[in-house]
Amino acid sequence: MEFSVTTRAKGLVAPSEATPSGILELSVVDRLPALRCNARTLHVFRHGPAAVEVIREALAKALVPYYPLAGRLRVSDENELQIACTGDGIWVVDASADCTLDDVNYLDDAMSVPYEKLLPPPPPQTDDVDPLVQMQVTQFGCDGFVMGLIFCHSICDGLGAAQFLNAVGEMARGSPAPTTLPEWRRDFLPPSPSVPLPVSFPLPDHQLEPAIIDVSTEEIEKLKREFRQRSGKRCSTFEVVAAALWRRRTEVIALDEETEVKLVFFANCRNLVEPPLPEGFYGNCFFPVTVTATSREVVAKNVFEVVELIKEGKARLTEEFRKWAKKAGAETGPDPFAPPLEYRTLFISEWGRLGFMEVDYGWGNPVHVVPVQGSSVIPVGIVCSQPRPRTGARLMTWCVKKAHLPALPQRFHI
Repeated sequence: MEFSVTTRAKGLVAPSEATPSGILELSVVDRLPALRCNARTLHVFRHGPAAVEVIREALAKALVPYYPLAGRLRVSDENELQIACTGDGIWVVDASADCTLDDVNYLDDAMSVPYEKLLPPPPPQTDDVDPLVQMQVTQFGCDGFVMGLIFCHSICDGLGAAQFLNAVGEMARGSPAPTTLPEWRRDFLPPSPSVPLPVSFPLPDHQLEPAIIDVSTEEIEKLKREFRQRSGKRCSTFEVVAAALWRRRTEVIALDEETEVKLVFFANCRNLVEPPLPEGFYGNCFFPVTVTATSREVVAKNVFEVVELIKEGKARLTEEFRKWAKKAGAETGPDPFAPPLEYRTLFISEWGRLGFMEVDYGWGNPVHVVPVQGSSVIPVGIVCSQPRPRTGARLMTWCVKKAHLPALPQRFHI
């Protein structure tokens, strides 16, 4: 996929009105070392002439209620991660491409996308602290556009980032204020003791290869019906796809039969906090669900039996989260947010319900939202939506080594 992108303008977009200054504390979950990273995505829109002007104006308005996003990360004297509400703004790049989105099939072939051309180049390093949100709006010749987004994970999870983008969309469409007003509420857990912030994390050298597997709505619905007939229970698209990937990957990587393998996914816990967090909360609030079995057990089960294992893991979530929350302010036991980054552990994430596909800046919802690979060393699968107008699930993975890649697509039959 070859095309050229030219930068036309770049700079900070600050809130359109005066906003509060000062220091805001982050939550125990926000301050997890594993979240000291950026989430990167591409959002593909079929139409939107002069999109960057509309989006810049809407961003400035949305940053008034969402003013912490216009600030910067800082480390306190007590070694705690905080937000300095400076009002400096977010980094926005205006760019243009020398082709139409139709020419590149709306980035359907996510394996060949030149991501570096569509993500914003870094801002000038004046104080070695990046803006919390960085964005590039690339206008294509068809009047469509691609928004390349870099979001600091320490201040928002996927639900929170989508909530902000939907607020920007509402402002772009003329709303005087977001329908859902943002809520900070980072005090929902007791503060944790100060710990040294790691400079870097030791990572394995798995050298994982990317793969994309599309699963049709018809096949997913067929499996859901069969699961209900067998068990009398319902299951979700995520459960079906996650079960199928874990089972096939375990078979493909051919570990010793008694080797313990793990499936890890992160569940939204907003409703498990006491009292539950308000609708407008946009911080990080999730907890890892870990499903463990031997390689032999996972391979021997059919996909429906693996779905049952996932459901059993979900059933333990409430008790495990609340037990951890009571101890979150003390250094006790192993960190559940730091499972071993081993080849036998598969991390899987659900993007279909985050809200990115519902964003509308005035020209309709996106055709496609593409997660950008964060690392080739941690086995990951992301369950998202297929590009419109197709329906069904798209599984984007970086979960097997090169030697195992040829077997993965052919053997992935759910």
